[in-house]
Amino acid sequence: MDYSYKGKILISTPDISTDIFSRSVVLIVEHDENGAFGIILNKKEDTVSQSISEVFGFPVDIYEGGPMEHNKIFFIVKGTPVTELYISIDEQYYLTEDSETIIEEMVNKRLGTEEVKVFAGYSGWTAKQLEGEIQKKFWTVVEVYNMEYTAPSTHHLWKNIMQNLGGEFLIWANAPENISMN
Repeated sequence: MDYSYKGKILISTPDISTDIFSRSVVLIVEHDENGAFGIILNKKEDTVSQSISEVFGFPVDIYEGGPMEHNKIFFIVKGTPVTELYISIDEQYYLTEDSETIIEEMVNKRLGTEEVKVFAGYSGWTAKQLEGEIQKKFWTVVEVYNMEYTAPSTHHLWKNIMQNLGGEFLIWANAPENISMN
């Protein structure tokens, strides 16, 4: 494998599709010759978030991490790892599936909600699949630039990044969600 997209952000290019990847911002957590693993950062699940918040007694936003295995919960956490089961994203953030430890830390107020972002599911690609999708221009690869991974984010994140890319991306940033209506 010549190049890894690990640590990069993928911005979906607009299309007439209404699937989960439409206007998605994906953090690639792992990428090697066997495939890639990532988390969609900007698809908040309002109904699930409300239900979980009622259970915990404090606000918890749940994001759809991708179309695969919605029964798996992932956490991006800011700060020093509180578990041995994690993947480093950068020097400030890590990803873990250790829900028992993270929830215990949040309930006991050793981790604040602003330090944790919760995802149901993930995005995955088989060997060379991601590279093929990038070649076909389904994705634009963006170098990470001071991303606050645990900050609340919505569909505006996609638009903001597109605007920051400038040039032809400004056209996409201002296009309606259903580009056939343009």
